[in-house]
Amino acid sequence: MPAEPSILLRRVFPVPPDAIEEAGKASTEVRRLLRGMGAEPEVVRRAGIVCFEGEMNIALYTKGGRIVLVVREDRVELLFSDRGPGIADIDLVKQPGYSTAPDWARELGFGAGMGIPNMEKNSDEFHIFSRVGQGTVIRATIYRRRDDLGRSGKEA
Repeated sequence: MPAEPSILLRRVFPVPPDAIEEAGKASTEVRRLLRGMGAEPEVVRRAGIVCFEGEMNIALYTKGGRIVLVVREDRVELLFSDRGPGIADIDLVKQPGYSTAPDWARELGFGAGMGIPNMEKNSDEFHIFSRVGQGTVIRATIYRRRDDLGRSGKEA
């Protein structure tokens, strides 16, 4: 089995609880870092979307968490973990339009039920692990070279 490509960059972004006005800062920094490393514009765009949606979900629905950015030669990985209510039905939250957003979030223009679907759509690999009452971990992978897409069988 071939060795994992080495890590070129690893950054951790805390997402504090009840910090909706802070949301978006991590995704902006992720895009800046990737551009600075010379990542392909399409990878930067997709990673920015995935990161923003995950960051908003942590800010809106949980008691805080973190985002870990890992950049390897062949891919960008985004790991989201939170201390939230967890997801009881993962298949349901993947359906466009499904939302459990509270009224205050909807009044701010959030809660359209496109966060998880947008994260999945912009990832080459996407996995959700969740326990009700404990929290959720999401791993999103975006391959950096077109020929690497064959591993997931998914195209952008």
